[in-house]
Amino acid sequence: MTSPEEKALLARCRAGEAPAWDELFDLHYDPATRFIFQLGKDFTREDAEEISQETFLAVINNLETFHGESRFQTWLFRIATNKARDFREKQRAAKRGGGQATLSLQAEDAETGLRLDPPSAAPAPDARLAAAEDFAQVRAAVERLDAPCREVVQLRYFGDLSYEEISATLRLNVKTVSSRLSKCLDRLEVLARENFSGGKPHASPSNH
Repeated sequence: MTSPEEKALLARCRAGEAPAWDELFDLHYDPATRFIFQLGKDFTREDAEEISQETFLAVINNLETFHGESRFQTWLFRIATNKARDFREKQRAAKRGGGQATLSLQAEDAETGLRLDPPSAAPAPDARLAAAEDFAQVRAAVERLDAPCREVVQLRYFGDLSYEEISATLRLNVKTVSSRLSKCLDRLEVLARENFSGGKPHASPSNH
């Protein structure tokens, strides 16, 4: 639920107070950009910034539709997820020759040649994935999940949303969220292990 302080801030934004919008952006822009950066292994810092700007433009245009059933950040991350999905589709269309030229898809800094890897405020993954030595491999595994699994994992571990907040965002009951997340983490662990082993699935013990 929206806190009284957040309600007051949003009310000031709806009233058109410029300082209130500045305060809202200061509170949520950086977390939203970090969240977006984690949504796609191909996203550069510039991509995340562009998607974040599109996200906040949507917030400005649609704030009247937010009624406070969940935290504002939950609603914001839902918009960010949709905008990231739209951005990725535009990238794919451009690669197929169906769109105009876009920013480079290379995830390396043009000057240094180093891969961009800004610090993340996201919490550690589930204990079953805590031993992973390279989070980039885990993120790549997340990209291989089907859409429902990818969404719930991203919201939980990249967005730091509670089960109740995910429930409100995805319009699922909490038990369904818990069950889906558990199954998706099992699948993610398998995919992550494949990535760490060079893409070779681990053989299952044979029954004799």
